[in-house]
Amino acid sequence: MASIFISGSLRTRFVVLVVLSLLLIVLDLKWSSMHQTRSYLSLLITPLQWLVDTPAQVADELSDVLVDRSQLTDENRRLRQEALLLKQRVLQVSALTAENVRLRELLNGRQRLEQDVFLTELIGVNPDPFQHQIVLNRGSEDHAYVGQAVLDSGGIMGQVVEVSHYTSRAMLITDSRHAIPVEVNRNGFRSIALGNGSVNQLELVHVPDTADIREGDLLVSSGLGGRFPRGYPVAKVVSVQRDPGEPFALVKAEPAAMLNKSRHILLVDMPPKADELPAVVEPVHSEKIKPKPEDAESETAESAGE
Repeated sequence: MASIFISGSLRTRFVVLVVLSLLLIVLDLKWSSMHQTRSYLSLLITPLQWLVDTPAQVADELSDVLVDRSQLTDENRRLRQEALLLKQRVLQVSALTAENVRLRELLNGRQRLEQDVFLTELIGVNPDPFQHQIVLNRGSEDHAYVGQAVLDSGGIMGQVVEVSHYTSRAMLITDSRHAIPVEVNRNGFRSIALGNGSVNQLELVHVPDTADIREGDLLVSSGLGGRFPRGYPVAKVVSVQRDPGEPFALVKAEPAAMLNKSRHILLVDMPPKADELPAVVEPVHSEKIKPKPEDAESETAESAGE
């Protein structure tokens, strides 16, 4: 048969191959043992199939290894930029969520007040450590005025001390020059809360040693003087020291407002009333007082009698 494939013509080779193919087909259909023979043949061909498929796999692996370095660098840079953008969006969402919470707290704080309020924003802080002051983005053009109460969602922050056209400066209640009248919410005991220069502490002055005040008491504004709205939280008592032989107790409190965190702030519109202003005293002149007509007549009668 080998001589046939070597010396025979192409037509003879084709005919022989067709006959062999038909013979194999008939044997596969009629001879049951042919299935087992075919499985053996497949087993013998499997290494050849692996060998044929190996170049393609090697080419794929080499293409992954031999990728252009600039392409990898660009892809790495793009992925880093996307990661930074996603991180920034997450931070923005977190900031917006926190701001939404603060604005809702401000809305709840607004419901405590009977006066009108205006929302403002903190735009600056006094760098002087001995002056606790902040700068707001409302001025005289926005109807801000000196003495206006400044609040946040937690409590009273301070009052406006300086006003320009478009900005204003407010002094915080912790400033050493600031004082605010307060009362204990539990029993109505009144006192004065002074700032001592610490951003998280107030002191109550002239509190009798026998006064009913203790740790945990809530201090609210008493409304005396008409400067601050009554009943708004000011501070919480954190310590009460009573020394034997001393007439006054040392009371310290923590401000209810978030003085070093709040950014959105409320200005209370409660200008001083006319009847709360001090009366104007007319100056007394040293001129001679003229007598009344009745006095003049009596003087004339007396002189006539004489």
